[in-house]
Amino acid sequence: MKTSDKIPKVTGIGGIFFFSDDPKKTKDWYSKNLGIDTTEWGATFESRNLADPDEIESVQWSPFQTGSSYFSPSKKEFMINYRVQNIEALVKNLRENGVTIFDDIEDSDYGKFVHILDPDGSKIELWEPAGS
Repeated sequence: MKTSDKIPKVTGIGGIFFFSDDPKKTKDWYSKNLGIDTTEWGATFESRNLADPDEIESVQWSPFQTGSSYFSPSKKEFMINYRVQNIEALVKNLRENGVTIFDDIEDSDYGKFVHILDPDGSKIELWEPAGS
């Protein structure tokens, strides 16, 4: 199925990002006490897509330094990344609905990304994984 044939929507959680006063200490604590295998960027949790068991999906868990501008202009201490399909059509729909969109769709090795603002002032990252 071509991307253009897919309904533009959220298909899951792609990541959970939150502020920490000491991201390294936080990652070390989670590793030591909860067994989370962390890297420089946090941790990646993989699972299989129930509709397509050959497809492996992932959720990224990452502490950011408190005050990082990555969540700006949101004043929240967290940002959620939603995995989406057909990001181009979704962004078109969001524009038509008057949603604040911060940037153009960025195409990277990991997929396509764009950032929006919800009605509570929370910055949201939308991600269409590469190859979806």
